Amino acid sequence: MNTRQQFAEYFLDIYGQVDFVPVAGRGSRLYGESGEELIDFAGGIAVNGLGHCHPQLIKALTTQAEKLWHVSNIMVNQPAIELGRLLTSNSCFDKAFICNSGTEAVEAALKLSRRYARNNFGPEKNKIVAFKNGFHGRSLFAVSVGGQAKYSQDFAPLPPAIVHGIFNDLASACALIDDNTAVVVLEPIQAEGGIIAAHPEFIQKLRELCDKHQAMLMFDEVQTGIGRTGALFAYQHYAIEPDIISLAKALGCGFPIGAILVKDKFSSGFDLGSHGSTFGGNPLACAVAAAAFKIINTPEILDGVRLRSKLLQDGLHKINNELNIYSEIRGMGLLLGAELKPELHNQAREIMLSGFKHGVASLTASPNVTRLTPALNIPELDIQEGLERLYLTLYAYTKGV
Repeated sequence: MNTRQQFAEYFLDIYGQVDFVPVAGRGSRLYGESGEELIDFAGGIAVNGLGHCHPQLIKALTTQAEKLWHVSNIMVNQPAIELGRLLTSNSCFDKAFICNSGTEAVEAALKLSRRYARNNFGPEKNKIVAFKNGFHGRSLFAVSVGGQAKYSQDFAPLPPAIVHGIFNDLASACALIDDNTAVVVLEPIQAEGGIIAAHPEFIQKLRELCDKHQAMLMFDEVQTGIGRTGALFAYQHYAIEPDIISLAKALGCGFPIGAILVKDKFSSGFDLGSHGSTFGGNPLACAVAAAAFKIINTPEILDGVRLRSKLLQDGLHKINNELNIYSEIRGMGLLLGAELKPELHNQAREIMLSGFKHGVASLTASPNVTRLTPALNIPELDIQEGLERLYLTLYAYTKGV
């Protein structure tokens, strides 16, 4: 029995894993149990921001592992303090809360928002305005706020007072945001929804509406944060500041960690005992995240993201000029989506699976969009080789060879 079969024997089958079983990774390459090698354009779903087994992150982890792993949250620890300092001093926010995942971060931000509204305006101010095709995590609260029924409908009844507008539609936002709105939440780039970026005028209007109705504006930056778009945070591409954001994925570059950042004005949404996380802020995760943050928050990495984005997009256009399979190539930084032409709709997963056979790992972002989220520091040579393997994948798939 191979490893993939063993997984199916012992675990709930909810992921639909590919047959490739990685046993090692270095940089932007993965190695399988049968000796296969992949160029990794998936990056653990935008998690491995510095690739696999980055030496400075290994050093941070092993150094901390010999000192202190875990303590109760009634005690502070130095790695957590350092991470909080880095996150707040390099953003528009004043306070942080550390947890273990993106879903936990979203939960914390939404709970804080509702509690702040209740404490300051009364229980009727509880509406959460989110947007269709958004994705915010897998807990009951998070899937309810996410705007995709396929993730939530089977778990009804869902939490109340959550409504969904049309992304990038000003009239829809104006119709939903009112004095009973506690928080407006969106991804600056809808990832699972197809790599759709928010329009600047849409973001500006949301800021105006939140200010008018004394609601919080929340950016879910679990996927876009920590350098993914070529800026440290995606909100920095827009001429506004949100009130609270959620982070995870590249924050730990593979070590599980999540966070929210919030402005002082709204930080009273949580006080003593109102929220918590047993493992949140543990020294191991915070030591790795702080080390990763210091590497990513440099011109070398952030400017390099924009360079690598252009190389990838140029390569995708070159492939498309020959094979004519994409209707649009879009995204920001190293969060890119290539939408398949109508005749190839609903085949993004099959194309992804075919890529593994040709030595390149990618993702999907809806049934019609191929998603590329490689390491922020992926070598240019790996980009070129990965594009060559992607071309072979697409040629074989579309020609039936």
